[in-house]
Amino acid sequence: MRAIVTTRNGDVGALKIEERPDPVPSKGQLLIRVKASGLNFADILARQGLYPDGPPKPCVMGYEVAGIVEAAGDETDRALIGKSVIAMTRFGGQAELVVAPITQILEKPEILSFEQGAAIPTNYLTAWALLVTMGGLKKDESVLIHNAGGGVGLAALDIAKHIGATTYGTASAAKHEFLKARGLDQAIDYRHQDWLPVLIDLTKGRGVELVIDPLGGKSWKKSYRALRATGRMGVFGMSTASASGILGKLRAMKALAQTPRFHPLSLMNRNKGVFGLNLGHMWGEGEKVSGWMREIMNGVAEGWIRPHVDRAFPFDQVADAHRYIEARKNIGKVVLVP
Repeated sequence: MRAIVTTRNGDVGALKIEERPDPVPSKGQLLIRVKASGLNFADILARQGLYPDGPPKPCVMGYEVAGIVEAAGDETDRALIGKSVIAMTRFGGQAELVVAPITQILEKPEILSFEQGAAIPTNYLTAWALLVTMGGLKKDESVLIHNAGGGVGLAALDIAKHIGATTYGTASAAKHEFLKARGLDQAIDYRHQDWLPVLIDLTKGRGVELVIDPLGGKSWKKSYRALRATGRMGVFGMSTASASGILGKLRAMKALAQTPRFHPLSLMNRNKGVFGLNLGHMWGEGEKVSGWMREIMNGVAEGWIRPHVDRAFPFDQVADAHRYIEARKNIGKVVLVP
């Protein structure tokens, strides 16, 4: 099979298309012919050498795929062979073939394309955990979504609108029209204005009940200040550190140096909360994550989960796909197709 291999730490020149042995499904596993594979910011950080949870290099990244079941391992339902499915993969998804446990696989609804199917697991599970499970967002509360035009941002917008919350989002001006059409109540251009005073003005000085922030560093200080009483801040990344080579390491060190420290007494006195999410550390909680995924798929059937694929890049254009996301050009998901 052909696979996208991250051969070393570095720029997009580290990405190679290589032939690798076809995987064979073991007991409880299915073999999937991949039709689309998700590309996430974690894949870019792994290539840059800034993702400690990534596998040793050379490696094949990829947390999610959509495709067709080709074979089943022992004690696995062979009736699934030939079915279109969505799967969560612990790496290895950016290849023509992948094996995954049956517990991490579900049938793809006919209303979704393969590209849309691959756009669901990572982004929507992240957004669900941040807003529903840990953020506890309620109807008539308000949420600030940083990077509202990204994959997690659009997923969070779908979920927040379904809950009935008021939504604020930071994004470049070129994405505002699209975001408003998707239901965002207030878009803030973070590139040409300081988003915090704008948000405070829009909320009449109150702030919001929930902020989700993947930026890291000093952004977390501002996001914390944006919370009103009983507000919660969910952090789930440090994208400001993204860069290859020495520059990436310097940015990471700067972001760490700027990271605020939240003392329990201060949180208590200000009636605020801070929590973190690393979806890659949830593999031991399969039952819990599967429950979230069922809720999300119910949303697909009901029409309020609407995965948006910005672009689908062929495997041999993976370098262009990485550059596209790094330049913050995408609105929604970028996927890779064999």
